[in-house]
Amino acid sequence: MSAFWDAFARVPGLAAQHLLLAMCALALGIAISLPLGVWSARSPRVARVALGFASLVQTIPSLALLALFYPVLLWVSALVGGGVPALGFLPSLIALTLYALLPILRNTVTGLTGLDPAVIEAADGVGMTRAQKLRLVEAPLVLPVVMAGIRTAAVWTIGAATLSTTVGQPSLGDLIFAGLQTQAWALVLAGCVSAAGLALAVDALLGLAERGLRTRRPWLTGVALGLLAVGVVVATAPLWRSGPKTVVIGAKNFSEQYILARLIGDRLERAGYRVEYRDGLGSAVAYGAVAGGEIDAYVEYAGTLWTGQMKRTDVPPRAEQVRAIGEWAQRTNGVRLVGALGFENAYAFAMRGDDARRRGVATLADLVWVAPELTFGSDLEFLERSEWAAVKRAYPLRFRAATPYSPTFMYRALASGRADVISAFSSDGRIAADKLAVLRDPKRAIPGYDAILLVSPERAKDAAFVAALRPLVGRIPVSAMREANYMVDRDADKATPEAAARWLGEKVGLR
Repeated sequence: MSAFWDAFARVPGLAAQHLLLAMCALALGIAISLPLGVWSARSPRVARVALGFASLVQTIPSLALLALFYPVLLWVSALVGGGVPALGFLPSLIALTLYALLPILRNTVTGLTGLDPAVIEAADGVGMTRAQKLRLVEAPLVLPVVMAGIRTAAVWTIGAATLSTTVGQPSLGDLIFAGLQTQAWALVLAGCVSAAGLALAVDALLGLAERGLRTRRPWLTGVALGLLAVGVVVATAPLWRSGPKTVVIGAKNFSEQYILARLIGDRLERAGYRVEYRDGLGSAVAYGAVAGGEIDAYVEYAGTLWTGQMKRTDVPPRAEQVRAIGEWAQRTNGVRLVGALGFENAYAFAMRGDDARRRGVATLADLVWVAPELTFGSDLEFLERSEWAAVKRAYPLRFRAATPYSPTFMYRALASGRADVISAFSSDGRIAADKLAVLRDPKRAIPGYDAILLVSPERAKDAAFVAALRPLVGRIPVSAMREANYMVDRDADKATPEAAARWLGEKVGLR
């Protein structure tokens, strides 16, 4: 039961961030939709444009909508000379607000255009102005319909807010994404139950308010909305506490990143810093976050920056590559390279050991001849990365099919036979545990992937911060990292990333 208690112990802080984000987006959605709905009800042309736009937004997957605001806000920030955050609260707020528009707008327009014409004529007959007619006649009649739209928008917004984790905004999605990646189902359950509980509670209170409007009992509406306001204030109380300044450690969406983030966080807490974590970031998002100061430190892999951010296609020696990355990051973004941690986590094509032996495949060159008979499983990014393009240039691989998976399920696909080859990670403990064959790369198409520690421009000037992290440089051998990864990724007797980080710290003599 301790896993469930530990998971639910993380809920209050994340629920506070989640609820604050969702309620701000809902309030902004109401503020935009209600006047726009009234205008649309008076003008069919405005209605076509407004409802068409809101409907179009709903057709965009919410995860894609969140991701799209990252380059847009980067562009806006560059246009105004900086200062516009491209990650975290702002893009999440904009995306969720857009998602909240349609149900409120549509119900408002439907309610107003569906009123009995005789009622409107009667209001006109007694000489009411347009404003008086809206306030005294139309609004009371359509409020129950509008409230139904607000309830729908509230449930959608609270549910979609779990995806804000991917752009660096803490939410209950942190638990869900981390649990899915590490197969820690207690985390998934805690995230899902808490998000559902928030949605049901908000919907119930809004439903009570709607009932008060429908039955002409204003006191009931006031009580319901008052309880909702008090609940939001109480639930978000953890955010208003003052304390030492918090530093934020970023992590991508796989076990090794969670472990290293906790190892870094442990060292910073020992140095007197208060630490928060932003888990589940994509590669481009993570580097943009540290360059923009939204996160203070994270572990990147040299090849990812080399091919993704620097657009380099050459493959120099690893030490030279790391040095060049440090100079480039400092020069272009002010990001400081603290150093390489001592191990490499490179992309490595892997097959089931018995299958590779049976087919006589030991290198990527051997794989070219049998690839048309095989299914390729990759992580979610690999098929769009420049490393895959470089591999295909060096080796004309043509697989029967290629399917992306989250890293954990990619290994599952290989074990179950749904995939015959995967884009594994060289520091993954499952390579040895599952007896996988790692294919050699004789043409050196894939660059080095030393794990390197980066800190934001602001933290680069903080001597105590950098000093707390410097002992990690060159300290972690790949064997220890594989073992720590496997503690989290194995099926039985799993450890949490926090426990694996403590073990790793003791293993390398940093505790």
